[in-house]
Amino acid sequence: MAAVPPLCDFGWKALDARLPGTEGRAHSILDLSGPNGLVVAFICNHCPYVQAVISRIVRDAIDLERHGIGFVAISSNDVEAYPQDSFDNMKRFAADHTLPFPYLFDADQSVARAYGAVCTPDFFGLNREGELQYRGRLDASRKEAGPPDLRRDLYEAMVMVARTGKGPLDQLASIGCGIKWKTMPEVAARPA
Repeated sequence: MAAVPPLCDFGWKALDARLPGTEGRAHSILDLSGPNGLVVAFICNHCPYVQAVISRIVRDAIDLERHGIGFVAISSNDVEAYPQDSFDNMKRFAADHTLPFPYLFDADQSVARAYGAVCTPDFFGLNREGELQYRGRLDASRKEAGPPDLRRDLYEAMVMVARTGKGPLDQLASIGCGIKWKTMPEVAARPA
């Protein structure tokens, strides 16, 4: 079943964390920001929504760099239940798709929870102050890539953020596979 995140909470201040990257070193998320902002994308290896558009994600990350926008992808899925999303498989995915941005592993899912990520892909577009200005879709693709002439929603919104510091008021939510959350152990009630 597809998951749909809420729309943009304009001005929400992004949280930082240090996570391991597929290329062998750890990164601070916010250090990956360009001079005009940052896209934080929650993705995973096996999601058909991500697989359908990964080449477009790569294209937009490269094109946004020219506008001073950094890009980072994070995988937060439960790898015990979904071994196809393991860190080793993330490394293969990054190499197979020649990702031009860091692909980070959120093993304990704390970053996804802090951001309120819901699905893969889920995009958070931040301005140069680290404030949320875009929480929308890449384009109108779904489980299959749409036609090549689709409006580039994420790209156009982030170009606007690069120029003005503000995102568009009208945004369409992303859609994708729900993040695969770890089962949290139940906490026993304390005796009174």
